[in-house]
Amino acid sequence: MQIGIIGLPNVGKSTFFNALTRAGADAENYPFCTVDPNRGVVYVPDDRLDKLHKMNPEKKKTPVAIEFVDIAGLVEGASRGEGLGNQFLSQIRGVEALVHVVRCFQNKNISHVLGKVDPVRDVEIIKTELIMADLEVLEKQSKKNERMLKSGEKKYQEKQKILEKFIDHLEAGTAIRELSLNDREKEYVNEFQLLTAKPIIYLANIDEEDINRSSIEPVRALETYAAEHQTQVLKLSARIEADIAELDEESAELFIEEMNLTESGLKRVIKTSYELLDLITFFTTAGKKEVRASTIKRGASAPEAAGKIHSDMQKGFIKAEVINFDQLYEAGSVNRAREEGLIRMEGKDYIVQDGDVCFFKFNI
Repeated sequence: MQIGIIGLPNVGKSTFFNALTRAGADAENYPFCTVDPNRGVVYVPDDRLDKLHKMNPEKKKTPVAIEFVDIAGLVEGASRGEGLGNQFLSQIRGVEALVHVVRCFQNKNISHVLGKVDPVRDVEIIKTELIMADLEVLEKQSKKNERMLKSGEKKYQEKQKILEKFIDHLEAGTAIRELSLNDREKEYVNEFQLLTAKPIIYLANIDEEDINRSSIEPVRALETYAAEHQTQVLKLSARIEADIAELDEESAELFIEEMNLTESGLKRVIKTSYELLDLITFFTTAGKKEVRASTIKRGASAPEAAGKIHSDMQKGFIKAEVINFDQLYEAGSVNRAREEGLIRMEGKDYIVQDGDVCFFKFNI
């Protein structure tokens, strides 16, 4: 999946991106340092996959990958082309979710584009620009559709009602993701690639010295705002995450412990992204070459999961042998699990669960 990192200039987006991917993107103290989007692939840490690999050390370990896209800082007026805004907004349309980095730290050496730290104002600026961009798309669609209404076909009448619903909602200053949508409306959301429909996380970027403080005024303000809009806030220091990224795994764990943190910001962003997109992880170990983790939407069937491995496996799906990771790990091996009767046979209607280890049978 692709996740876009957005925010105003000089809020720590590129520093956070570097920490996530170690890609070395520019992170200087001036607006529009990032013009072209930086892209970096991050492998999702999963203890279950590591343990499965230890059970099958001769096989290659293939984790889930997430591509983070560091999009240049948006500014007020971006929807009208300010600060190369149209170019930047177009880069957001292809991602599946957004991480909005919000500045909650004070630093005289790093200028704020608006002169003062105010996270709610900053969030509203970005939100307004995304709303304006969506309105432009929908109003163009509405004008095209109005010409087709003369045909009297119901599909154009239905489309017009949906377009007007979306437009009214946006003009009231509310993001499309806050709407309750039926299946048909969701299809139009996907067709138009509406920016305000994308799931979003607010990332409160705090000062290193505030990392263990339970109450930080700018963060409190952001959390209050986010709660009103059914959005999650994650608090972290991009600078600390950058320090963690420079360490090997063992040293990183010690550093995290010394900082009184439970885990890295990367893991928290990944977990929250999974929740936003309603994803689960399943595993495959069949064959001689690979132990693999894959993601699917919650509620996906066994054939759909098989299709994540290869489209031919979905087309020729016959059945799936399934065992949950916890049961397999306790048994110690696939052979022992078979002997104990823990591996069950499932058909086309089976809904794959998080942590399932699947052995797909298919014929092409």
